[in-house]
Amino acid sequence: MIVVAITGASGVIYGVRLLEILKELGEETALVITPPAKIILEYELGITEDDLKQYSTVYYSSDDLTASINSGSFRYSSMVIVPSTMKTISAIANGYASNAITRAADVVLKERRKLVIVPRETPIRSIHLENMLKISNEGGIILPAMPAFYHKPENIDEMVNFIVGKILDMLEIDNHLFRRWHDENP
Repeated sequence: MIVVAITGASGVIYGVRLLEILKELGEETALVITPPAKIILEYELGITEDDLKQYSTVYYSSDDLTASINSGSFRYSSMVIVPSTMKTISAIANGYASNAITRAADVVLKERRKLVIVPRETPIRSIHLENMLKISNEGGIILPAMPAFYHKPENIDEMVNFIVGKILDMLEIDNHLFRRWHDENP
């Protein structure tokens, strides 16, 4: 099982696309969405959390600290926070497990499972970098929403697929969402 958390940063399209692809691939997922993310989903994509529940195996409320994903004894392989606010990153970096997302991330790090965080903020302050470094030093993967352009994307979907493909790469899930670099590329 892969935990997918969507927080209230711009770029919720990345989380939605990841859920769609994971469902297509037959992967089990647990979904958690923060209240601010619900607002951003409606604003940026015109969808609701109920629209997203169909793509997940199980759904947890972000304020449910009794959710099974918050226990080290509950087995799941990895967690992706996409997009991640700097508030969420700060909480994880500093061990402040105040909701189901930050607690599950705390569990993932302490259990040495895979944590992929997709920050969506620019520019970045020094404290943001320090918090991301703390998480990286504990084994978390920081994967900023920075699409490449060597594959010459023709639309937003191709740019989104590049980032989602990189997330899947970090989870060691084979995918063909974007054209990979080859010697014949310009």
